[in-house]
This record gives sequence, structure tokens and C-alpha cells, in this order.
Amino acid sequence: MSALPQAKYLKDYQPADFTIEDIKLTFELEPTHTRVTAISKVKRCNKAALDFILDGVELNLIEIEIDNQLFTEFSQKDELLIIHHDADEYELKIITEINPLENTSLEGLYLSGGAYCTQCEAEGFRKITFFPDRPDVLATYEVKVIADQTVPYLLSNGNKIASGTLENGKHFAVWQDPYKKPCYLFALVAGQFDVLTDSYVTSSGREVKLELFVDIGNLNKSSHAMASLKKAMQWDEEVYGLEYDLDIYMIVAVDFFNMGAMENKGLNIFNSKCVLANQETATDKDYHMIESIIGHEYFHNWTGNRVTCRDWFQLSLKEGLTVFRDQEFSSDLGSRGINRVAAVKVMRTHQFAEDSGPMAHPIRPEKVIEMNNFYTVTVYDKGAEVIRMIHTLLGKDNFRQGIDLYFARHDGQAVTCDDFVSAMSDASGINLEQFKHWYSQSGTPNLVVKEEYDSLNQRYHLTINQNHPATADEQEKLNLHIPFAIELLDENGDLLALQHQGKPISSVLNLTGASHTFIFDSIKSAPTPVLLVDFSAPCTLDFQYNDQQLINIVRHATSDFSRWDALQSLFIKHIKHAINSEDTQEQSLPYEILQLLKWIVNHPQLDKQLISELLKLPSFDTIASQFTVIPVDQIITVVQTFELQISIALQADFISLYRQQNDGGQLTALAVGQRAFKGMCIYYLAKTATDEIDKILQAQCDSDNMTDVLAALTALVLANHSLATAMLAQFELKWQRDTLVMDKWLALNAMLNAPNVVEHIKQLYQHPHFDIANPNRVRALVSSFAQFNSQYFHAVDGSGYQLLADLLIQLNKINPQNASRMITPLMSWKKLDTTRQKLVKKQLDRLQQLENLSPDLFEKVTNALK
Repeated sequence: MSALPQAKYLKDYQPADFTIEDIKLTFELEPTHTRVTAISKVKRCNKAALDFILDGVELNLIEIEIDNQLFTEFSQKDELLIIHHDADEYELKIITEINPLENTSLEGLYLSGGAYCTQCEAEGFRKITFFPDRPDVLATYEVKVIADQTVPYLLSNGNKIASGTLENGKHFAVWQDPYKKPCYLFALVAGQFDVLTDSYVTSSGREVKLELFVDIGNLNKSSHAMASLKKAMQWDEEVYGLEYDLDIYMIVAVDFFNMGAMENKGLNIFNSKCVLANQETATDKDYHMIESIIGHEYFHNWTGNRVTCRDWFQLSLKEGLTVFRDQEFSSDLGSRGINRVAAVKVMRTHQFAEDSGPMAHPIRPEKVIEMNNFYTVTVYDKGAEVIRMIHTLLGKDNFRQGIDLYFARHDGQAVTCDDFVSAMSDASGINLEQFKHWYSQSGTPNLVVKEEYDSLNQRYHLTINQNHPATADEQEKLNLHIPFAIELLDENGDLLALQHQGKPISSVLNLTGASHTFIFDSIKSAPTPVLLVDFSAPCTLDFQYNDQQLINIVRHATSDFSRWDALQSLFIKHIKHAINSEDTQEQSLPYEILQLLKWIVNHPQLDKQLISELLKLPSFDTIASQFTVIPVDQIITVVQTFELQISIALQADFISLYRQQNDGGQLTALAVGQRAFKGMCIYYLAKTATDEIDKILQAQCDSDNMTDVLAALTALVLANHSLATAMLAQFELKWQRDTLVMDKWLALNAMLNAPNVVEHIKQLYQHPHFDIANPNRVRALVSSFAQFNSQYFHAVDGSGYQLLADLLIQLNKINPQNASRMITPLMSWKKLDTTRQKLVKKQLDRLQQLENLSPDLFEKVTNALK
């Protein structure tokens, strides 16, 4: 690298010296030389500012005019265009040329899969034209798109106000968005598509046209996405009173896309995997993901578009709030317990690791080198947990009043996280000053809880201490305001009333100091405490449960999440015990736990989907987080031992219960639960193969339902079953023309439990389906290996680490943003044993020494090596 990338700091924020209130864009689309004409109304905001500075990357500047006169008083420096002009208001016309075909970064305007597409968040608009590329510059947009008539659909934000034909086989469309927006919400799509059309009548009686654009031939996979959109529109009206504001809402599904989806005003662009589904090609998890992401992007219309971020350090303002909203949407439409389990898995597996790693940052970061690196689980998922805590502290009604006040104050503005918290506090009358530290402080609080039972006075004392370990970005920590939800169960599992001195106590305790003792009266015998019910705060918990207490919670807690959480704690407790014990007798699950699992799988009232979650052992990463130095090999060995033990102990139950399930291929909650339950059964059955079990596995591989097929194939692959190779070949032959299904095939190959898996992955680089320029293909193969094949990713010869580093070196040139996202498995290398540390460091050193290391990778590699 010629010059080291420089950090930007939140404390240095200054309002824009100039703003653009209105912009007219004309695109003359050609694959290698698209001409962009931007005509902007410029207004000076800071009278002391001399020059108007615009951002521009990889642009060929053709001409500049001011007020219809050729203008030459400008200079260019380090991806900046500097306009030297002393008027306070003027019309600025800039003509540039760009090359969409060669734009493999998938930022700005690019051409892939035969379609023109844009991605402008966070800083991609500067790859389209020179512009003050920052979210607090809000303008109205009018966009004219001109292209060859072989490109029939010409789309942009807002409402279409004109269209027609031109000479030389060209045609055009003009779009106008009446709402001011930042440039990151600009969108353009042009290509050939199949279109699903529908409409939605809003609560005020307006009819909104809905259009869903998919690649030709995929119309039969688009109905679920459309249904999800209509559900989201209705939910936002019913829960928040928020109605859609344009005449048309469009979604376009494209195969080449860095993210899951993008909420561009009125023209959402989606990764095709987040839109396309039918039961033959998509799993129940795919259906749920599509519904969730469709909802997320729609909800951004208000929480993100109508009210946006002042600067990118405030990203969690829109993303944390909108993730919370989409989680609640999914919970209202489906199982609240299952959705809560899924959200907490992300926190414990990924976000806690980020908090304890070299890229630790608060949900509102203080400094950034490459903004794309801060689209993180901390900003999104921990950000959502912070919003959830506000919801818990205020209550449902006060939270809604806070949302209403937020929009009343800030509609059409670019604001901060503090503005949101102020609206919540003012609407509810609840002081949130201490709570705001959650926005500025990184790290995962550790709550140490001790209990004491006073049998003489029938009092129960619960003492909670909050501890804040130092993180990579800061040493000193402040105490936080933590909502700590509890239940108390008696020896029969019945819920006890919470009271003190004759007065009821809220089940949500407010911990604000370093330590506090809460006292509960009229407790006739030592209770079992259910702590952090529903994960009421994103903290780790240190409480010495005994097995009987945890079993009591699994059997009797009112919260499905708390049942799952207790069983996970029970598993982790015994996994750690087995790893630390030299006695082989101690390296197995106790009889009492196996009996508990038998009770769970045979429970007639428990939701089948919940049972399937309860029976899953914690992931490698979840277990690894329990250790200062990760015992890689021991974790893998003990988990394999426990799973085999469960498989043998419950084999008859699994076979019998498997045969009782009849989901009928439906998409009801009951059917989804039955398929999940079947998948859990065959996961364990595959580990103790018999002729009967092999027939079950073979039959499920031949199912016409992708959920069943993928569950069977996954079980075969992870068990290193003799049928795995043949079934994978059969799957490939059947689905070789369906790119999204073939991504599942790549992922299965990456998870093969075989010593030659690294060489196998290298061979798959030459497979016709694999394309290193396509993020979906790369993530399906290599990210699946790094995240889900712990045994061979962490191979002691270092081959897994080298495989990932080799790929990152290639992606650094092609798509730095994708490379940066994929480096995560190498980031926490200092928690590995000495041998593996040396192997990872060798690969990080290789990356650091690259001559043209992108800012995206530079920031992460530099932090990892500190």
C-alpha cells in the first residue's frame, strides 16, 4: 500500500459546509462506458467555507458546468473533486463516465448477470458521480435512465413520471422521488426480468402497486416474498401506525450482491437467496429468513429512510431499531420462543466473540477506517438488544409513544442515537441517562450472581454484581443500567410470587450500581432462580447452578427460551467437565440428563420445533467462548462422544417418533415443527447406522421437500456416512441448473468430515457452478468451511487457515468488502493454542504484506495483529 488508510472519528463530526437540495441524474447505460450527468442545486451552509468538496472514486470526469457555463476552476486530489466557486447558491452540472462491467466490487453501479444494478450504502454513490457522499446531505431525486430496448425494465426510486422510445433503438424512463433522502438510498436497476405484480390497500384506503422482479424462469419462486411483503405492510400499520408513502413498492432480486438486501426508497434490491423460494428448492429456514428480511427492508422505509442517520457512526440508529422490529414481526407471525433462541444464538456465537476480539467496538463506534467494516453483529444485533432493553424498561405502550414522538420530531431529518433515546425518555418520563452508556461502551458485561436463602425468615437474597472486562478498544468501563428479568420456581416447578415487605416486585430488576442485593419475602423453601429470562440483557451470567436446578428450569420455566437456555447450560457444564477430567468415566453425559432428553422428545405438548432446538448441543464457537485458551481437539472429541451417546440411548425413540411425523409438505407452524423434529431425529440416527436407519436416510434424501432433503444430507455429511458421497452426487445431478440450490451443495461439500476436505474445496474452485466474483458462491463454499467445519479448519497443519488466506488474497483485488467479511474466523487467533496461533499469524502476516491491501482488510488485519 502506498499510503496507510486514515481513521475517521465521531468526535470530529461537522455539519456539511454545502448541501444539495435537489439533483437530476441522467444515465446513458452502456456496459463499459456509462455516461452519468448530474445536475445539482448547491447551497452553501457554512459562510466561512471556501471550497465545495465532493467525493469520487474510479470516475472519468468529462465536464463541469456551473449555471450553464463551462467551469474549469476546480482541482482533484485523493478521490476528491474540489470546486473553487464563491457563490452561495448555484446549479452544478457534472458529467462522468464509469465502467459497470469491470466493477467487481459490487459497489456503485455494476453490470452482472446481464443486469445493471447499484449498491450505494455506505459509500458507493461516489463510484457513480462526484457528490458529498454523506448521509446528512438530503435531496430530492429525479432520475432519467436511457438504455437499449433489449434492456426492457428501467427502474429507480420513487414514482415513474415518464417513459418512451428514442432513436437508435433506445428507450427511457424518468423516476421522481418526492421525499428527500441521502445518496446511499439511491438505486437503479435495468435488465430483463419476470415480474410478479400485486397491490396493497393501506389503512387509509390508498392502493399501492407492488412489483417483484426476478430472473427469467424464477416466477414460481416469488409468491412467498410477495406474501411476506404484504404481511409486513399490514404489521407496521397495526403495531406502529406506519403506512407506506409512495404509489409503488418494488423489489428486485439479483444474484450478485454483497449484502442480504438494501432498503433503497421504493426500490429494494435483494440478494436472490433472500427472495426466491418454493418447497422443492428452499428450506423452512429459507422461508423464515425471506419473511424476516423482506420485513426488515420494508420497515426501513420509516426507521432509516424517513428518519436517517446524521453520520455513519450512528448506523445502529437505523439498523438496531429495524432488526428489533423485524424480530418482533417474526415473533408475532411465528414462535416467539424459537425466534428468541435464534437471536440469542447469534449474540452468543458471534457478537460476544466480536466484543472479546480485536475489532471490539460499541454499537455507536468512536472511530472507523473503512465504514463497510462496521456493518457488524455488534451494530445490528447488539443494537437490537439495546432497543429491546429500552422496550423492556419502558413497557409496550410507552415504547410506542416514544416511537411516535421520534417521528413527530424527526421525520425528514438525519439524526443521532441520542435523539432517539431522548424521544423515548421524554415520552415515558423515564430517565435513560445512565442507559445511554450502552451506546458508547463496548464489551459484554459479566453478571456474577449469588443466592442466599434464610429459612428462618423465609427470605431469599439475590446479589448481582456487574463486571466489565477490558476490551481491545478501551480499558476503563462504566456501570450500566441493566434490566435483569427473573422468575423463581419452587421445588415442584410452580412459579412463586415476587414480593418484599408485602408489596409486589416487578419481575424485571433494575441493576444500576456495581452490586445490589434484592430481597424476596414469603419464600417457603429454597427456590430455583430463572435468571435473565428471555435474555433481558446482552450479558454473560456467572451463577453456580446445580444439575437439579437446571433440570427444574427445563421442565417448568414459563419461557421457552429459558428452557432452552437451561439445557444449553447443562450441556456446557458437562462438556467443560469432560474436557477437564482425566477420568474417562467422567467424559460422558450423566444418566439424569439422558432421561431428561428422553422426556423432552416424548413430550406430547412441547412444540416439535422447540424440541429440535433443545436437543442440539451448543456450537463449537459457543463452547469455545467458555475457555481462555480454546481446546480445539478436546471440544470436538467430547461433542462427538456426547452426540453418539445420545444417539445410542434414544435410538428407539428417534426411530419411533420419526415414523409418527406426517407434515404433508405444508407450510403451517405444525408442519414446520414436524420437519424440524424429523431433521433432529435423523441427525442423531445417522451416527449409529443400521440397515433400517440407512433406509430412512435414503428415503429422506429422495423427498420432494428441500427441508427434508437437506436435513438428511447434512446428517450424512457430518456423520461421515458411507451414503454421503453417492447422495451428494445424486443431489448435484438433479440441481445442477439451479444456482441457489447448488450453493447448498457447495456448503455441504465444505462441511465434509474428511481429512482431504481442503483439497476437495480447492478442486471445487474449478467446478462450473463456482464463481469467485459471486459472494453467494464464495460464502457457500469457503465461509461454510471456516464456520462449520471446525475440525479441519483448525487442522494442526494449518491447511485450513491457508485456504482462507489464499482466497482473501484473491478477493482483496476483486471484492474487498466480501474479503473483509470473510476474514472473521481468523480474527480471534490469540485464543488458540500456541501451535495454532503461529499458523494463523503466518497467514495474517501474508495479508499484511500485500502490496495493495484494501482499506477493508487493512483495518481488520492491523487490529488482529496488535
